[in-house]
Amino acid sequence: MHSDSAAIEKSLKTYWTVGALLLVFTGITVGASYVHMAVPAAITVALIIAGMKGSMVASIFMHLTHERKWIYGALILTVVGFLVLLFVPVFTTMDNIGTPIKAKVAAEAGHAGHEAR
Repeated sequence: MHSDSAAIEKSLKTYWTVGALLLVFTGITVGASYVHMAVPAAITVALIIAGMKGSMVASIFMHLTHERKWIYGALILTVVGFLVLLFVPVFTTMDNIGTPIKAKVAAEAGHAGHEAR
């Protein structure tokens, strides 16, 4: 860490800016919670907002912008894992794993009723 006043002023300005952006993104999170979306879309939006906030915290407050090779490798691995998790809601709705059991039973009962007629 530098001890000259210009570097300290710059660091403080960066911290205040990131803090304000985190507050803005928290407001966006609260606002997004009032928007009625499908579950996969809501999860995707929540993960994108959380990813933005997490990357700001990690890069600025945890000083990861000053690190090199190993940190960037870990960040790339994290981004890949994030992208995999981002598509989990899409894949679970495509194969009906998230369908409640009662809905399946009702659908089968309705289908059986059509065959009896």
